[in-house]
Amino acid sequence: DDNVKAYAKNAKVRTALIFGGVSQHKQVAQLRKGADVLVATPGRLLDLCNQGLLSLEWIEFLVLDEADTMLDMGFIHDIRRVMAMLPEKRQSLFFSATMPESIVKLSKTILTDPIRVEVARVSSAAETVEQRMMFVSQGAKRDLLVQLLNQPEVETALVFTRTKYGADKVVRYLKKNNIRGEAIHGNKSQPQREKAMNAFRKGKIRVLVATDIAARGIDVEGVSHVINFEIPNISETYVHRIGRTGRAGREGVAISMVNEGDERNYMRDIVRLIKRDIPLKKDHQWHLDLPEIKADSKTHKVPKEADAQGGKQPSQKGRGGQRKRGGQGQPSNRRSGQKNVSRREGHREARPNQDGRPKREGRPNREGRPQGEGSQQGRPSGSRRWKKKPKFRGPKPPGS
Repeated sequence: DDNVKAYAKNAKVRTALIFGGVSQHKQVAQLRKGADVLVATPGRLLDLCNQGLLSLEWIEFLVLDEADTMLDMGFIHDIRRVMAMLPEKRQSLFFSATMPESIVKLSKTILTDPIRVEVARVSSAAETVEQRMMFVSQGAKRDLLVQLLNQPEVETALVFTRTKYGADKVVRYLKKNNIRGEAIHGNKSQPQREKAMNAFRKGKIRVLVATDIAARGIDVEGVSHVINFEIPNISETYVHRIGRTGRAGREGVAISMVNEGDERNYMRDIVRLIKRDIPLKKDHQWHLDLPEIKADSKTHKVPKEADAQGGKQPSQKGRGGQRKRGGQGQPSNRRSGQKNVSRREGHREARPNQDGRPKREGRPNREGRPQGEGSQQGRPSGSRRWKKKPKFRGPKPPGS
């Protein structure tokens, strides 16, 4: 909305802004005055339309901005409902910072024979941004962050976390260490986010902790440092993060804290995407002595939990949780029709027959089991259950 007002400053264009999280009364009063340009979020827009307070039948131009973010936030159904209220004859503009397959499919349902304009490759990082990497355990990241923020060259810092809970946790720790900061994320109301952003712009706070979705659209001049407290699992997100500093030809610094776990894999994907090595800084007391991450590294990724345990594969079990005999690759007796024979030579077949459960010399019958019900009803011969060697409850027969 601020950008629209700036563009329309010297033109006779009326603008209006509607969004959720606040009372609608002021917004409705603004709409009643008339508007040439309406900036809206999908939820509040639908709400006012359903109340009969707003009509979209005269819309000539539709601009869908931050399409990938709205898709990630689950607004796709609201967007489709809004599209159904618009006239068929209109011009649509579709903007997205990334173009994954899901966004391409969405654009095809909204646009008709569109012209695609790509301004810059997502893998390009600004040359004015000095990128650094630090190896540190997850538990020591907050202490390292405090140390970095207390350095005199850090004037203003935008700190990124992957979760909303993580952002709040970082802010609480900073305040305990006398560093003023605020968090913005999806659980914050619109007034709370605006208050935090205004305080950051005016210099009342010098640290803003944000999640990726909440940080979309942040345009603050003079951000000296971007700190990746947690590494994003999507490589393109890294490029968007560090793009918040080093703008308009100014110099900036981007610092990434990499733990010893999955973040090494994420960072390896990032350096391959940007096709450049990121210098490793070891001048801190929490440095982890780990191999450096290079753009041309052929090191395999850290295996998943199952593979990390010595490459142990899940055990193959039969019905009832019993392990199959014969190991992997042997055909099932149930399918082949062969009888189940114990590996021990001379061992008798242990499966039910018409006369009841097979008996052995010196082995008493099981109590409480009627004759002829040695297996579950309807279980075919050769079932996996009977592959397990039967247990003896009496004296062992001679010669076995």
